[in-house]
Amino acid sequence: MLFQLSEEQLMIQQAARDFAQHELKPGVIERDEHQKFPAEQVKKLGELGFLGMMVSEKFGGSGLDAVSYVLVMEELSKVDASASVVVSVNNSLVCYGLEAYGSEFQKEKYLKPLASGQQIGAFCLSEPEAGSDATSQQTTAEDKGDYYLLNGTKNWITNGSNASTYLVIAQTHPDLKHKGINAFIVEKGMEGFTIGPKENKMGIRGSDTHSLMFNDVKVPKENRIGEDGFGFKFAMKTLEGGRIGIAAQALGIAAGAYELALAYAKQRKSFGKPIAEHQVIAFKLADMATSIEAARMLVYKAAWLKDQGLPYTLAGSMAKLYASKVAMDVTVEAVQVHGGYGFVKEYHVERLMRDAKITQIYEGTSEIQQMVISREILR
Repeated sequence: MLFQLSEEQLMIQQAARDFAQHELKPGVIERDEHQKFPAEQVKKLGELGFLGMMVSEKFGGSGLDAVSYVLVMEELSKVDASASVVVSVNNSLVCYGLEAYGSEFQKEKYLKPLASGQQIGAFCLSEPEAGSDATSQQTTAEDKGDYYLLNGTKNWITNGSNASTYLVIAQTHPDLKHKGINAFIVEKGMEGFTIGPKENKMGIRGSDTHSLMFNDVKVPKENRIGEDGFGFKFAMKTLEGGRIGIAAQALGIAAGAYELALAYAKQRKSFGKPIAEHQVIAFKLADMATSIEAARMLVYKAAWLKDQGLPYTLAGSMAKLYASKVAMDVTVEAVQVHGGYGFVKEYHVERLMRDAKITQIYEGTSEIQQMVISREILR
């Protein structure tokens, strides 16, 4: 197997690393403290082509591969997971779904501004009574001939207030269950569409997470994605790629915490020598480095399979399951290596630990990934 990144991939990785250090790191603690959305930084990410990385240039994207995408996600997440989740959602869920399954009209009108970074999007699946169970959609879309009448509530929506375009999953034919679900493109400002208060979260506090309410929202027929009843399949196919992005985010959070812990352990002295030279700390660092490298191989493999057009459901779920566990374990140990300093904000690791937990929850909990993995290996 060849593990060497191409020259172009290395350049993209370096560009993302530079952006994270020079654009995201200044102010990241303040944004976390005040739950401030990184609007200025997201705009610059769009200008760099990071919001539509895998979209073809025809539709305003960068035309890059999935491996380049996870490299960017990893570097950004080392510093600011609130910014990287915007990149993840816009790339993996919104742009991918529109390019893969949208009509030419939808690509021209919606995909181009999303892929070029002029706008950002949101993916609206979770509900108060339907989180991981995507088949139990309570949001309804009644077919009225020329339009659909959308009613319901969506929960935990990333980019909830800053998005311009929303991909909304809703039930049209309840008697058909999951085969009666559709996916729709909803624009901010449509009559009857309101955005609820921002959630006060433990982690990724700069990311704007909201509930969305739809009250008799008229959605034009041409805004339905795919054939009637395609919505459930659309959501599942889109989420497969989303897991790779979140796995890369988890990898980045872990790697960022490890790099901070390693640097601190080299300069912090105890009993006359750097604490990194004490076996108890050195062994922690060794375990952290090993688990991160293992997670990295899983994430890169899943992205590589996607680039090759090969099945990646199993690899993506394995990457997401393992990398999110590594993110949680490594960030906890990074705080421990820092001792009392790890408990205060200025050293960053406590924030990374709080951010790590969400990677075990969104895009399907760890238990959901275990279900997917077991289903695939038992076939």
